[in-house]
Amino acid sequence: MFAIAGPAMVANLTTPLIGIVSTTAIGRLGDAPLLGGVAMASFIFDCLFWLFGFLRMGTLAFTAQAIGAGETKQLPVHLVRGLALAVLVGAGLIALQIPLSAILLQVMGGSADVTAAAKAYFTIRIWSSPLALANYAVLGWLIGQARARLALVIQFAINLINMVATIALVLRMGTGITGAAAATIVAEAGGLAIGLLIAIRLSGGSLAVPRAAALDRAALMRMLTVNRDIMIRTAALIAAFLFFTAQGARAGDVTLAANAVLNNFLLASAFFLDGLANAAEQLCGHAVGARDRRAFTGATRLVVAWGFGFALVVAACLALLGPSLIDVMTTSENVRLAARQYLAFVVASPLLSVFAFAFDGIYIGATWARDMRNLMLASLAAFLAAWFALRSFGNAGLWAAQLVHYAARGGLQALRYPALLKASFGEVRSARARP
Repeated sequence: MFAIAGPAMVANLTTPLIGIVSTTAIGRLGDAPLLGGVAMASFIFDCLFWLFGFLRMGTLAFTAQAIGAGETKQLPVHLVRGLALAVLVGAGLIALQIPLSAILLQVMGGSADVTAAAKAYFTIRIWSSPLALANYAVLGWLIGQARARLALVIQFAINLINMVATIALVLRMGTGITGAAAATIVAEAGGLAIGLLIAIRLSGGSLAVPRAAALDRAALMRMLTVNRDIMIRTAALIAAFLFFTAQGARAGDVTLAANAVLNNFLLASAFFLDGLANAAEQLCGHAVGARDRRAFTGATRLVVAWGFGFALVVAACLALLGPSLIDVMTTSENVRLAARQYLAFVVASPLLSVFAFAFDGIYIGATWARDMRNLMLASLAAFLAAWFALRSFGNAGLWAAQLVHYAARGGLQALRYPALLKASFGEVRSARARP
């Protein structure tokens, strides 16, 4: 488990670096609208690409199941299908870039100068979409084979190339915001080239697959159905995140800033918990492919138990170090006081969200995508209902609704788990009943 989760945790920590490096480089130019534009556009791409995370999760699950079933000849097929879907989705985003940028930038509501800068960045970086999404498929394929270290190598390569290209284009050549966007294309292309070379070597020197195998109707329909359900589930999750951010913004600048500081703590804890979810995806997917109920339930217990252990450590660190970290992240006394006021909610969050992360990984590995979709929609409804009931408590009510969302996600999946386990593996026969 830790052979998968460890590198995945480190890889997750590198994920935001593309946006951070671009923001830092532009920030050193001293132009506030440009900095705001990069920050806004980077956030849009984070959410946009997050929506298509099924390319990683679906490819991972199908790959792990193929290994568990001993169908190693199917491994290149799963990668090729993932890459083909990534190219199609990426091409669609490029084709729709004009209406997409107009709608998304309008929703963000920045000033005219910030919006103009964001549009310039968006117009160039959108061309990285097929490359970035193809990298999702490659990373999922590698983690599905429990080759998390190779996935980590690709993540590091992408971020290193991005850092070097951004410094060269923005700070050395003075290309400004267009250079920052172009650097992401170079980085994603470099990462994909490395990933494909690794994949070709692991596949015996070629990724060529028979046309009949790649276009198998039943397999394609199953892949598309699972990916559709994962996408809807992710959209519901993004909706909850954006609703939380929007409500915080309506509460005023100080509350918005305090929530932004505290959300950084949640993101840091999520990187660790999501690493364990990656392990659950691979281990449970492998067990499903092998039709091994004992391995599946063992992986479930292992991931949930260790996940809760990590959550306890994270919660303790946030309780002890939270006030000092808040002081480091902001110099505003008003923001510091507001952030400390809601810190208790952040401390409690990992203890509830760990079950959501763990069962997400379990459900993805088992490709219980339809149930995961339905339960996520129910969790979103619980979140909105809780906020409506607690809205009179202001930002505290909003944070309490967030905790309800975490509890609903993990709790509903835990309640549904026994029935899905039975459906996938059948009843457990007692020792006396066995022949």
